[in-house]
Amino acid sequence: MGEGSGTTSDAPLVLLSGGGGGARLAAGLSQSSAERPLLVVTNTGDDFEHCGLLICPDTDSVLYAVSKTIDPQRGWGRAEESWSVFESLKDLGGPDWFQLGDKDLALHLSRAALLAAGQDLAGVTTALGDRLGVPPNVAVIPATASPVRTHVVTEQGNMAFQEYFVAQRCAPVLRSVAYKGIDSASPADRLRAALDDVGAAGTDVVLGPSNPFLSLAPILGIPGMQGLLRRAARRVVAVSPIIGGQALKGPAGKIMSELGLDVSAVGWTRWMNEQYPGLVDLWVWDETDEAAAGDLRAEGMDVLTTSTVMSDPKRAAAFGDWLLGMCSCDH
Repeated sequence: MGEGSGTTSDAPLVLLSGGGGGARLAAGLSQSSAERPLLVVTNTGDDFEHCGLLICPDTDSVLYAVSKTIDPQRGWGRAEESWSVFESLKDLGGPDWFQLGDKDLALHLSRAALLAAGQDLAGVTTALGDRLGVPPNVAVIPATASPVRTHVVTEQGNMAFQEYFVAQRCAPVLRSVAYKGIDSASPADRLRAALDDVGAAGTDVVLGPSNPFLSLAPILGIPGMQGLLRRAARRVVAVSPIIGGQALKGPAGKIMSELGLDVSAVGWTRWMNEQYPGLVDLWVWDETDEAAAGDLRAEGMDVLTTSTVMSDPKRAAAFGDWLLGMCSCDH
């Protein structure tokens, strides 16, 4: 990721991403006319074992998004997917609560073979990205090689994330979130090496508009991760997933409400600032919430607003261009 020259222009922009808004932003940034190198750090808390295979939903969504092979309607999985294996699996009495398309399954089988051959998860992800056609200026690195698994405590008891998210469709009222294995995890070696190569001038780190509890926390909670990012960053930017009092997709707003938080850009900003004090330098909200930014600015918080809705690739690219332009200046 560069020659360690220390110039922000050739240092990779670092994006922390889940599989929804973060993946859309990764695609927008990867298609920017600026062609700045991009390093996407993906959440591994959603990873789980299914039918004997390691499934990495957020990492795969980013790979599919930046390689333009994602299903544009669903926003996850492969485009022009087929479901023969999944249907046969159901006929044989196998688990049918998690949908595995044929192309998606091929990726999981390839991952299993590479892992069995001794490659680490980051190396496997790079190899899969090359095969999918991820642009050469984009690196996708899972946050850690250690198994970190998100679990949620709900009114119906403790359950693994995928049971809550897919099988239960986020219906149970959430009480708290736990990240099993995170205390013994560490940032991926390839991520540490890439950030060590940034140089003295630092680079820009963006917390994508991903779920703060389910996508960003399993990354930022890894011991040493915040310090590693902060040392590499000249600026840390956080993009709000809450627009006009709701999450455009996913359970972030529902979870905030169930945890007693104000479901708004203000509520998200205050929670993030309390949870990760001193980490974020600049907050980016959608222009819909401009009127609410005054109080936080009066408190000394740096809040910018623009159009952050990425409802199609063109708008995602436009937001990516805006973000790169903002990062290139001394705001």
